[in-house]
Order: sequence, then C-alpha cells, then structure tokens
Amino acid sequence: MSDPHAPSQPGTPATEPASPSLSVGGVLSEAFSLYTRFFTRFFVLALVVFLVLNLVTALAAVGLQDGGGGGFFVSVVSLAIAVIGTYWLQGALVFAVQDVRDGQVDSSISELLRKVTPFLGTLVVAGLLAGIGIGVGLVLLIVPGVYLLTIWALIVPAIVLERAGVTEAFGRSRALVSGRFWPVLGIVVVAAVVSAVAQGIVSAVLAFLPLFLQYWIGAAVAGAVAVPFMALAITLTYFALRAEKDGAASA
Repeated sequence: MSDPHAPSQPGTPATEPASPSLSVGGVLSEAFSLYTRFFTRFFVLALVVFLVLNLVTALAAVGLQDGGGGGFFVSVVSLAIAVIGTYWLQGALVFAVQDVRDGQVDSSISELLRKVTPFLGTLVVAGLLAGIGIGVGLVLLIVPGVYLLTIWALIVPAIVLERAGVTEAFGRSRALVSGRFWPVLGIVVVAAVVSAVAQGIVSAVLAFLPLFLQYWIGAAVAGAVAVPFMALAITLTYFALRAEKDGAASA
C-alpha cells in the first residue's frame, strides 16, 4: 500500500488533496486558512528550531558587546548553526504543509524534523547558491534579483518532495514557474510583506524584554509567528503548479 505522504518523483502525480488555483488570492487564501486552522502546530514546530538557533545568536550578540575574543568565535558558530537550522526548518515546514493539506495531522513534530535530515546537505548548498545569486542580482540591478527570487522560489519543495539534487532543484523550480512568473512573484511578494509585518509587530510587543531575551525569546516567537505563513504560501504554490503542469502533460 503506497504512503500518501511519501515524496513523489518529478513529473509523477501523487494522490493528494486538490490544490488551490494558481492565483495570488487563491493561494494566499488557502495559506491563511491552513495557517489559522493549524497555527499551534506550525508555531510550535518553528519555535522549537528558533529557540535553539536564537539562543546561539543571543550568546554571540552578548559576547560581541562585551568585546571578548570568545564572542567572535561564538558568532562564527552561530552563523553556521543558523544556516543549517534555517534550511532544516524550511524543509520541515514543507513537510508540515503537505501533512495537513488533507485537514488532519498525521506526523509528529519530531517526525517532520527527522524526515528532513537526508535532504539537509542539499538544502544548505542549494539555499546558499540561491542566496548568493539573488543577493548579487539585487545589489547590481534589482530586476535580475527579483527574477531569480521568483524562478527559484520552489527549490525547497522540489528537494524534499521530489528528492531533487542541487542542480535538479533549480531546473525543476524554473520549469514549474515557467509561464506563471507574475502570479508567483505576486504570491512571494505579498507573503513576504505579510510575514515581515507580523514579525515586526511581535518583535515590537516583546521589546520590553532585556536585550538577551529579545535576541533569544523575542526573536524566536516573532519568527515562529511569521515564517510558517511564507512556507505555506510557497509550498501551496508548488502544489498548484505541479498539479497544473501534470494536468497539462496528461491532457
């Protein structure tokens, strides 16, 4: 008997719930619906990761303020942990979105984090390459950076749900976005703005905390509130485009 939550191969349709229509309103509406319905699940998953990441960041920030040599070492370690942890969380959130699309929770948080482990190296390498490319594009001339941000938006779902390698993930994301650039750009921009505003509001509310706790608890809570919505929007975009492309291929 096949596992409905097993990663599918590229181009191979999987039995799964109907995807939202690929429009800015359709995807974001579905993202908001799942976000509010399963808020506790997404929040706790992200909070677990951010509490670990931000503890190291807080220690680095305090160490640098004190001016000790140890602070620099901790900051380097913090950066490495942040990179790995960020992509680990992104992969886990993709699996979490896939898990709840049928309206119920089937996997525990520890299972979601464990499922990402085999893909962690690929996620980190692909994420760093994409980040460098997008960053250079934004610095040199904004339009190329926005273009790359859009066509590479689906790299993480391609890696964890289709087992794509680094180069395959870039190609798969571009193929899915092909012909649907503007709706995908709209979804990415609106979801990013919503997430940034939510993170800013939560950070402002928790600004009364001592500096160390702001870096640790405050930033962790703010990230746990904001980041899952972006992951929902991106993952639902992936499912919508995959259904659309697979439907066109089988027609």
